[in-house]
Amino acid sequence: MITFLICLGLLVAAYFTYGRYMERVCEIDAKNPVPAKSRYDGVDYLPLPRWKVFLIQLLNIAGLGPIFGAVLGAAYGPVAFLWITLGGIFLGAMHDMISGVISLKRDGMSLPEIIGELLGNKVKLFMRLFSVLLMVLVGAVFLSQPANLIDFRLDLPALDGVAFGSYSWALLLILGVILVYYILATLLPIDKIIGKFYPIFGLALLVMALGILFVLLTQSDKYPIPELTSLKNMIANREKFPIFPMLFTTIACGAISGFHATQSPLMARCMENEKQSRSIFYGAMIAESIVALIWAAIGMAFWGGVEGLNEAIAANGGNAAILIDMIATETLGPTIAGLVIFGVIACAITSGDTAFRSARLIVADFMGIEQRSLSKRIYISLPLFALGLFIILALPFQTIWSYFAWCNQTLAAITLWAITVYLARRGKPIWIGLLPALFMTFVCSSYLFISPLMLGMESRTTAYLLGGVLTLVVLLASRKLMKKENHEKQA
Repeated sequence: MITFLICLGLLVAAYFTYGRYMERVCEIDAKNPVPAKSRYDGVDYLPLPRWKVFLIQLLNIAGLGPIFGAVLGAAYGPVAFLWITLGGIFLGAMHDMISGVISLKRDGMSLPEIIGELLGNKVKLFMRLFSVLLMVLVGAVFLSQPANLIDFRLDLPALDGVAFGSYSWALLLILGVILVYYILATLLPIDKIIGKFYPIFGLALLVMALGILFVLLTQSDKYPIPELTSLKNMIANREKFPIFPMLFTTIACGAISGFHATQSPLMARCMENEKQSRSIFYGAMIAESIVALIWAAIGMAFWGGVEGLNEAIAANGGNAAILIDMIATETLGPTIAGLVIFGVIACAITSGDTAFRSARLIVADFMGIEQRSLSKRIYISLPLFALGLFIILALPFQTIWSYFAWCNQTLAAITLWAITVYLARRGKPIWIGLLPALFMTFVCSSYLFISPLMLGMESRTTAYLLGGVLTLVVLLASRKLMKKENHEKQA
């Protein structure tokens, strides 16, 4: 419990300390114009109250990550608390804050265009394709998982001979309903669905976490939270899943996630004032880290320790939805548990549709297609939905998830390098971005060689060496770029 409370306190304190430092680094000025007013279009550029933007941002970046990822990541042991806390403060919240402010100061510019401006046109071309692919993968993940959870919760019957591959008629019907909703949320002006319902679901995400926190604090004898006494890897199959780098991709949302930087431009186009940046960008990420910390704690405590959690994961085939259902039913009662599962489903769906909305805006930005016209929004969106549906029906979920996890953290690493160049250009301390960029580049590089779902090399030493070489190559390329920028500035 002591470790958990210290980590919780550090996250709250960081918002008022490191978050304020981020404001100074970003040179926040309330007098600067914001795109919601300078480029108002009534569809994507539209001012909303700060409390709404905060809750929408929280819901957009969270999804299932700080719940499912945190519970599964807790299988590594209390070291997960350390990653969520330090990662959330110095990597995730900084990443979200600076990338969000860059977009805000550039008329709500989408992430690939920002990265291209900072890292060059060749990187921009790559990032346009890479970001759209990641958004479609996110949309596919958060289309299939809520559908599976609804099917599991309702226990709908299967009909003989009525199926498509491994998908029952009931599951296909649920997928279809969610997909129709996604299409509407992607195409309609942001205040019609997202602005009305997302703040409610964002509040539900926080209430769920607070309910679990209340249980942990008041029933500590029944649900003891393990203390951090070492960095020992406690996961069942530790030979295949070393803490480095596997923990840092298992728990992404809650620590750092590249997906977040693709969502920030959506809210940068709705903010009323630059002074809102700390609460909306840094604050939403800190809130997500707190949610992840709470779910990681209950994951370890509910089964009497990390060993019990690992046994539960194995017994349920790694299905996090079943674990969450079990936790909620026992700790909060069946009625409230039903509301919790509904909230979990809503969290997933509301990240999926904003992923497709982000994909639409990214494509519109680099193709120069205005988005006031509904027909042009449809023109861009339909191929994206078709691709997402194809991925779900053609690929096993575990394959989709493994590549999504790697692509997501790779995007975070690329964004951190762009942030580093941005800081260098403006004469700010580059260590703020450089150290996280080096760390995440090494994580993604070594994951590529170590993960059994990727190359799966048997020699851990060789995998780390190759990851280190790739990280060094990226560092040298970045140094060359920053020197070039300094030379151009002097000229």
